[in-house]
Amino acid sequence: MPTRINPSVADLPAQAQHLRAVLIEGETLLAWAAQRRIFALLRRREIIAATSGRFIALRRGLFGGFELTDLRWQDLRDAKVRVGILGADLTLTAGGQSDLATGGGGSRVLSYQGFEKDETEEIYRIAQSQDQSWREKRRIRELDELRARSGGVQLGASGLAPTGALGAPAADIVTRLQQAKQMLDAKLISDSEYEAIKARVINNV
Repeated sequence: MPTRINPSVADLPAQAQHLRAVLIEGETLLAWAAQRRIFALLRRREIIAATSGRFIALRRGLFGGFELTDLRWQDLRDAKVRVGILGADLTLTAGGQSDLATGGGGSRVLSYQGFEKDETEEIYRIAQSQDQSWREKRRIRELDELRARSGGVQLGASGLAPTGALGAPAADIVTRLQQAKQMLDAKLISDSEYEAIKARVINNV
């Protein structure tokens, strides 16, 4: 069976036609996979798909209708695939945080067993690409937030530019130095950037 890469919605076979109904305006279907019949002997087969904005899973009812599960790519935290003799399994872990802000949150695991191998591997590759892209976006946001909390020190092409006022209280200086050290420990800034921030904060007293 050929891999379904960038499939046309108009060309979807009957078993995947429900995907047409759940796509939103501007959303592109990139790949989809059907569950192998041996894994769904007593029920209708599931369909999983990757679009330009999310992961979708459809479970069709025996007497019509379907149940939809979807996962926005920005919520994805991990993707794993296991390819066996009879089919491929896909497992996605979603974070509880629904935006780019830093912080904790719960998580959920979505697991799908027994799908066509080539198609599932393509969905996995798309998920990995999206995961890496959103990780970088979150890293940049976290770096910006930490820099803001350390006293508004910005690292630009022209060097460091502190925005704090002269004569800052000693407690504020200590807090900003501690936050700069946290940034260094988290490998968000280099040693030289840390030393530059520290010098700026101290000279700003």
